[in-house]
Amino acid sequence: MHRKHWIFGMAIFSTLIFVLLCLNYAESQSDQVKRGKYLVDAVGACGQCHTPRQGAEMDMSMYLAGHPANAPYPKYEMSMMQRGIFMLTAPTLAAFSLPFGTTFAANLTPDKETGLGEWTEKMFVDTMRTGHHQGDTNNRKLLPPMPIKNAYANMNDEDLKAMWAYLQTIKPVKNEVRPALNRMGRPF
Repeated sequence: MHRKHWIFGMAIFSTLIFVLLCLNYAESQSDQVKRGKYLVDAVGACGQCHTPRQGAEMDMSMYLAGHPANAPYPKYEMSMMQRGIFMLTAPTLAAFSLPFGTTFAANLTPDKETGLGEWTEKMFVDTMRTGHHQGDTNNRKLLPPMPIKNAYANMNDEDLKAMWAYLQTIKPVKNEVRPALNRMGRPF
């Protein structure tokens, strides 16, 4: 009879340890997501470019979804340089036209077709480090105004992974952002 009680007690003890470990893991995951939200919203201010605006206010239904697919975008003309104009922005503040061409803020939501849904954590971290799409140096570079070299490339792995963890928790938004255009208006 003692042996049955001992086995039963050990089973309960093991289950309790397992539950506590799971709760601790869930709490640390939650802390990582909270840190990621802080880094995305406050430190990186990602929404300033990646969340389009309607007037002065951010369109939170498009939170971090990038430049809206069918929204107008600015077209820079080289003659503007003579007047001291070096950049134009779209009314959404999510597309930018400069002397080299036009860039569009990307969809950072976890949408599988149009956002980061098919990316891996490694792709994201490598993109922030290298400034190349999907972290592959054979892919195109991310273009200005994305400040890869001076800001995100210097972040530590834990912070970049926290940002990734948070981005995986936000609402996926289907929004096919157009590719960057060269100064002739063609994709790079």
